[in-house]
Amino acid sequence: MSTRRTLVARRVMTAVAITTGLVLTVAGCGGGGGDDKADKKATPSASEKDGDDDKGDAPAPEADQALAEVKSNGIALTVTSASRDEGGFLTVSGKVTNGTSGIWVGSEWRSDENELKKNGGSLAGASIIDQQGKKKYLVLRDTTGRCLCTKFEGGINRSQSVDWYAQFPAPPEGTSKVQFQVPTMPPAALEISEGE
Repeated sequence: MSTRRTLVARRVMTAVAITTGLVLTVAGCGGGGGDDKADKKATPSASEKDGDDDKGDAPAPEADQALAEVKSNGIALTVTSASRDEGGFLTVSGKVTNGTSGIWVGSEWRSDENELKKNGGSLAGASIIDQQGKKKYLVLRDTTGRCLCTKFEGGINRSQSVDWYAQFPAPPEGTSKVQFQVPTMPPAALEISEGE
């Protein structure tokens, strides 16, 4: 039993270390204005160059397809992906839209855990519920107590949408349906997809 716990702990720590490295890499690379997006749209893809528009257009609707959407107090939370990765964690992502009359900072979504309180307005208070296995999974965190999730620094302006993500320990392989819960929002039923 102790060997199994040690292996599970090693897997979780490896997943946390890999994810932390990826988060830091993404944070270091994301520095530009909107010029990169304009350049990408202006450059035709390989399928567009060949005149094969049907193949180029097919993936776009799948990316926008929502697994779930919940609303509360003028905030809309859309989940577009819930993917189980080989590293032993589950990454949930989507968009949050501020439908209130002012800036929304996400303070009600922070965690009550002492270790995660310093994350401020973030998805640190999110959790995954495996009803079949009767378990609750909390957001992963790095060794400094930062959640492996989106932090809404500066808040979200009225009518603005922002991408978000949160990572959790993955439920057992046989579990394909879970509930995603964020404080002040109703639970969202999700179907887990297998990562690449």
